Amino acid sequence: MPYSPLLVKPMRDELTAAGIQELLTAADVDQWMAQKDGVSMLVVNSVCGCAAGAARPGVRLALEHAVKPERVATVFAGQDTEATARARQYIADIPPSSPSIALFKDGELAYFIPRHRIESRDAHALADDLRQAFERYTATAVEA
Repeated sequence: MPYSPLLVKPMRDELTAAGIQELLTAADVDQWMAQKDGVSMLVVNSVCGCAAGAARPGVRLALEHAVKPERVATVFAGQDTEATARARQYIADIPPSSPSIALFKDGELAYFIPRHRIESRDAHALADDLRQAFERYTATAVEA
């Protein structure tokens, strides 16, 4: 049974207020993933404490960096179950994890941060990790 929309609204708003696109259905995920050019980031949001303390604020901090993905979207585990299940199919070789963050380059999974690499860190450490990944995977796009 999905979480109450009232419960997750502030957690959703934390990412959408930063300009992150919500993917609410499997069709939304497929349409977003069909755009394969460039670097994109998909955040699997969650109600857990590590999402509140590290994942969401870390993502927001990382997106303040000059080098960042062209597109960023989110699904909400425990709320948008169909969209989350479809998103996980695009990272099928990795066990389901929420929160988690996937970076895609030209439609291929290039970098992944699972829950166990989020829950033991603070937002600034996670943001630094993401910034380094942004620079690594978007370097050719920025230089071109």
